[in-house]
Amino acid sequence: MIKKEELKLTQDWDKTFPESDKVDHSKVTFVNRYGITLAADMYVPKNAEGKLPAIAVSGPFGAVKEQCSGLYAQAMAERGFLTIAFDPSFTGESGGNVRYMASPDINTEDFMAAVDFLSLCDLVDPDRIGIIGICGWGGMAINTAALDTRIKATVASTMYDMTRVNANGYFDSEDSEEARYEKRAAMCAQRLEDLRNGEYKLGGGVVDPLPEDAPYFVKDYYDYYKTDRGYHERSLNSNGGWNVIGCESFVNQPILQYSNDIRSAVLIIHGDKAHSCYFGKDAYANMVKDSKYTDNKELFIIPGASHTDLYDGGAKKAIPFDKLQEFFTEYLK
Repeated sequence: MIKKEELKLTQDWDKTFPESDKVDHSKVTFVNRYGITLAADMYVPKNAEGKLPAIAVSGPFGAVKEQCSGLYAQAMAERGFLTIAFDPSFTGESGGNVRYMASPDINTEDFMAAVDFLSLCDLVDPDRIGIIGICGWGGMAINTAALDTRIKATVASTMYDMTRVNANGYFDSEDSEEARYEKRAAMCAQRLEDLRNGEYKLGGGVVDPLPEDAPYFVKDYYDYYKTDRGYHERSLNSNGGWNVIGCESFVNQPILQYSNDIRSAVLIIHGDKAHSCYFGKDAYANMVKDSKYTDNKELFIIPGASHTDLYDGGAKKAIPFDKLQEFFTEYLK
């Protein structure tokens, strides 16, 4: 018997974006194959008729559904899609203990469980399901598309490859056996310290106060997660961050290994001013290399957009929602 955990779900509107009068909003839950109950916000176009195309949204890595993923979900619901924005396992309002842990396998399963939920929803056409992953969940979305043949269309927005950045550091500056050994040794030592202390040490969210000499991408994150623009009390990035050992297994597990097996449509969106743009460009190149399925793959670069401009649009209103609507309309026919 598959049982759901009892979750405490906030019924008040506590998002970082205004509520739309064009969609109906409700809270839903579903269970992944590890028995973890996930919490999601569902957005349904008002006066919708018949079985609808549907999209599951998650990300960024360390954010909650009240931030970017909810914004994307609501905006796509305004354009005629039934959508859900969910909190991944161990975060936000979703279940799972220990809190603030991450796993390439479990987090990929979270997306697949969302597809399960949509496939069995009476309002949804199960043959027209897509997913959107933002930031670190962009990489998870591509990994899920390689595994889940039910997914017809995938968008990765301002994506990170979390396994690559954990193994190699930013801009591959720590891509050596020696550097990885030091990381592994430090996390192994941390495991024992956590057990001695009886609690898992948090790694810290976005640095606060912001140092004057902080790299520009750290300033970019601060401007979103630590200000009224994007702060949320349940967001890991806005507060104490992941556990220090929360992403330990990412060092050994390249999630995009089989991306060039993907037959379904994939759209990778990035800003050319984003520090993370190399993740998107390389993911696209790896996805189409030696692939027989390139006609439905696209890399879409937005001039002048930073990493977090694709979180909420920023001052430039950079999120290309019309492009997303065109893409999903075409491939969720």
